[in-house]
Amino acid sequence: MTKEFWKAALIRAIKTVCQTAIATIGTAMVITDVNWTYVLSASALSGILSILTSLSAGLPEVQLQQTLYDLDNIADEDYMDEYTALDDVEIDEEEGDE
Repeated sequence: MTKEFWKAALIRAIKTVCQTAIATIGTAMVITDVNWTYVLSASALSGILSILTSLSAGLPEVQLQQTLYDLDNIADEDYMDEYTALDDVEIDEEEGDE
């Protein structure tokens, strides 16, 4: 697991924890009716489940970033191959002129 994976997984888990807290707080009629133990336990559980889901299913944003990086490297390699081939052609032409 890369640094980028853990960063994305942590961001996703924090968002999930916040969403769960908002949803559970929102079920109370007034702020004094909020069951804070329930809010904290449900939010913590959602964060743990988010990390476990990221580990088992992967993160599309990290996979997309790796795919784009790989495509960029392939494009760079293709460019260098073409550039090198052009240099070889120019050298052959210069040798033919002599």
